Amino acid sequence: MFQKIKKGDTIGVIAPSSKIDEDDLETINNSVLLMESTGLKVKFAKNAFSKTLGYSATPDEKAEDIKEMFLDNEVKLIFAVSGGFNSNSLFEYLDYDVIKNNPKPLCGFSDTTSLTNIIYEKTGVITFNGPTFKALTSWATPYAYEEVVKRFIDGNMQLGQDDDEYITIRKGQSEGVLVGGNLSLVNEMVAGKYSIDFKDKILFIEEFCLETPPEGVSNYLYHMKQNGVFDKIKGIWVGNYDGSVALEKILLDVIGNKYSFPIIKSNNFGHTEKKTVIPVGGRARIDTNKKVKIEIIDNFMI
Repeated sequence: MFQKIKKGDTIGVIAPSSKIDEDDLETINNSVLLMESTGLKVKFAKNAFSKTLGYSATPDEKAEDIKEMFLDNEVKLIFAVSGGFNSNSLFEYLDYDVIKNNPKPLCGFSDTTSLTNIIYEKTGVITFNGPTFKALTSWATPYAYEEVVKRFIDGNMQLGQDDDEYITIRKGQSEGVLVGGNLSLVNEMVAGKYSIDFKDKILFIEEFCLETPPEGVSNYLYHMKQNGVFDKIKGIWVGNYDGSVALEKILLDVIGNKYSFPIIKSNNFGHTEKKTVIPVGGRARIDTNKKVKIEIIDNFMI
């Protein structure tokens, strides 16, 4: 359970992936102004702007920032400032006991997928696939900001907004715990020491078409199939992918008719202006008979 964010609270900002580029500073400052206009304070981690390695801060610096943010009693919500690459470099440096004993929401998407899933996997603390701090103002619509307010300030559990469209790919009903995010990163966490337990999970996936062509998506999904992921899960929620072939088509090409779990599709998470806030570790229900085909069934904001 997390306390709802209120006016006067502090948001912490970390940079667990690529370094912050000068071109991003204006957008990041716009996000600071937006949060301050909402009545919130913003605190950047001490190494957030570090470029020790040239391409980012060191894993030690990043892990230290995360530890300090979870220990900081003033900070009530943590955002990854942006995506990029290599947040998985933190896995062996994170203090999972500190995170478990000082739970607070952490939010981001894209490369933050590695971080949100491993924190839930190792600690049981719910994390959030949603806008990065930069993404609060980097898109042309206020959708991402509105979803952050809805989830963390209002405590509303609705996934997406009223006019979002949900499509049934394969009919059915199921319940499970949500895990996932960016497909390429989920694929990296299929096996090994820092892997996701997919048993009884609802898997949500999206992919950035400029980095991964359809044949790359197929590669990831076949790797997951060959390692038994689809034998364990309860359902799949497909998000945004603007490639030349639809992500759901590639998925069906890979899994065929072997599996009976429900599959749904919406364009309200991923590399798109619509970014609803999805709880990694939150329990959800898929019902393809309903207009809104997925819902959170745990209330974790009080």
